[in-house]
Amino acid sequence: MLPQEETLDILMEFLHVHGYKKVKGISIDTIKKLASIVLKDNVFAYSKKIYKQTTGGAMGSSLTLTLANIFMAKWQHNIVEEQTKTGEFYGRYIDDIFMTWNRSEEELRK
Repeated sequence: MLPQEETLDILMEFLHVHGYKKVKGISIDTIKKLASIVLKDNVFAYSKKIYKQTTGGAMGSSLTLTLANIFMAKWQHNIVEEQTKTGEFYGRYIDDIFMTWNRSEEELRK
């Protein structure tokens, strides 16, 4: 699941790093607000009860998929640097990851 605030921060960093001020005429501040709605204002019904999603974003939303890819690209960049140094393996297809890691779980979480 995507951590919502961190995902919004990474989205803004991505847009700034790539020089975006607007995307198809929409300001990046508006894009952040819209992304926040998709991530934070998602409700769903299950077993005749209504729930508000507190982690991640709307399932099946193309924007959620885009946000997940931007989030994973940031995370992936850091982990691939480490994997390259140690000769470990890393592979990713959309949101599925396979990798080898011969150090502690604690080091991986850093």
